[in-house]
Amino acid sequence: MTRVVLLLLWVLCDRNDGLHIRGDRDFNGTLSGALDVVADVDLSAVIRRVDPRFLSVTIDASLASEEKFMYLLGSPKIRTLAKALTPAFLRFGGTRQDFMVFTPQRSHQPDSLPSPSAPSCDDLRLPSWLEERLTEEWTRHQLILLKEDLQRKYRRVKFTEFTVDLLHAFANCSGLDLIFGLNALLRTADNSWNSSNARSLLQYCESRRYRMNWELGNEPNSYEKKAGVRVDGVQLGLDFTRLREMMSESKLYHDAGLYGPDVGQPREHRVDILEGFLKTGAEAVDACTWHHYYVNGRDTSLDDFLDPEVLDSLALKTKEVMELVSPGKTVWLGETSSAYGGGAVGLSDTFVAGFMWLDKLGLGATLGLDVVMRQVFVGSGSYHLVDDELDPLPDYWLSVLYKRLVGPEVLKVEAFSAPGRSRRVRLYLHCSNTNSYSRGAVTLMSMNLSKKPVSVSAPALASSGTVEAFVLQAERPGEEGLYSRSVKLNGDVLKMVDDETLPDLTGARLPPAKRLRLPAFSLAFFVFPDARAAACRHRHGDLR
Repeated sequence: MTRVVLLLLWVLCDRNDGLHIRGDRDFNGTLSGALDVVADVDLSAVIRRVDPRFLSVTIDASLASEEKFMYLLGSPKIRTLAKALTPAFLRFGGTRQDFMVFTPQRSHQPDSLPSPSAPSCDDLRLPSWLEERLTEEWTRHQLILLKEDLQRKYRRVKFTEFTVDLLHAFANCSGLDLIFGLNALLRTADNSWNSSNARSLLQYCESRRYRMNWELGNEPNSYEKKAGVRVDGVQLGLDFTRLREMMSESKLYHDAGLYGPDVGQPREHRVDILEGFLKTGAEAVDACTWHHYYVNGRDTSLDDFLDPEVLDSLALKTKEVMELVSPGKTVWLGETSSAYGGGAVGLSDTFVAGFMWLDKLGLGATLGLDVVMRQVFVGSGSYHLVDDELDPLPDYWLSVLYKRLVGPEVLKVEAFSAPGRSRRVRLYLHCSNTNSYSRGAVTLMSMNLSKKPVSVSAPALASSGTVEAFVLQAERPGEEGLYSRSVKLNGDVLKMVDDETLPDLTGARLPPAKRLRLPAFSLAFFVFPDARAAACRHRHGDLR
């Protein structure tokens, strides 16, 4: 009944009244043939609450395949970009973590002596000439990594204290919470985990007083293909229990986070591994982690990135995992992006990838995922947030806006068009980030997957005062623009002012009105600072 009343209210409202930007910043021009959508929102209660670090990022372990490339993390530009994504976890892991062996190269001080002081963040700045040389070499080195991936032949990588030092310094100086992925393919004769190398690494990190969290292994379901080793879930759970015992013996890491098993999305053998792991290792981990990708990066298409059925597949996979995991145990996407296999060249690093990314953030929070880790902030592949020149790609800017505008409290919203529920207009509603807005404000995340503009009516928000609009579009119009590696915010192309300065990411202030205008192929955040939403006016709200 409520939905019928809302639809009637919308039909009766003034069709000439709407939210738009005039002049050269007009998001759409004419709205001839626009799809009309009604947003049914509930501002009375919080339906989910995610971790404040919900949007988190990864650094692929491939960056350490040659230790010199870890020095890229000293780039002032990459540090600036990382700081804008806080608070967040930083996961260091991926396929090559299970081929990495810690090989110390300098003697350690006894525990009785004070640890050497860590270098300051300024001491770790990468000179511009060295950054340029390393980025050029990294571009060429990725061809070697790609060949290894295609052939599934991975060489053992030895890493020293310098990799750990540089990684921890990057996380610490950027304000990120580090999760280090340990090698789970080091096995004993009875196929249990050989923990001696991990113990050596933990002892070194403790000697340096490095505060960090841990994982063990990456996608154990693929060990047989990658290394000819098969590890079942029960054994994997015992391995995690052993790691937790090691951590409990440490003064520094007894309360640190441990996350796993980082299994691939549900399918036959992967489900068996997860079920077995939960029987023996559930108590050892602080969150159950799994990986999700929508499509195969080698044979996907532009249409897949805009297909509502492809986007909805996340819900099916998430519900499968949730049904396996015990109630009360948090569930994370420990690694995720658009397309597996390193991403889809020309798609995963362009504007169109933003539809999968923003929908995953909105839908994932609604479904009850607590943290979503984006593969990859920097590293090999085509799904990175920062390109090989360390310049931000469209999904980076989308992520920064999400961080600034969206709070952890999820509210209920549904989109309806005249024929029924709209599938190509996807809406998600959160309380606004209280670091940017006062309590009671709400942020509507919106995306238009179609080539026609959309008019969105939200009767419950129509009288809540001015609106701040943050509308993202490709640098070029139409379907051609979806392949763009640049993005416009309210009509202006986003780019860094210099290596240590982001542009102003301010919204366009719109007067109160009955409709929001969403251009074709666009992503948007609409903030209602004066919504006075009951669910958002208290620090924790009422969680259903």
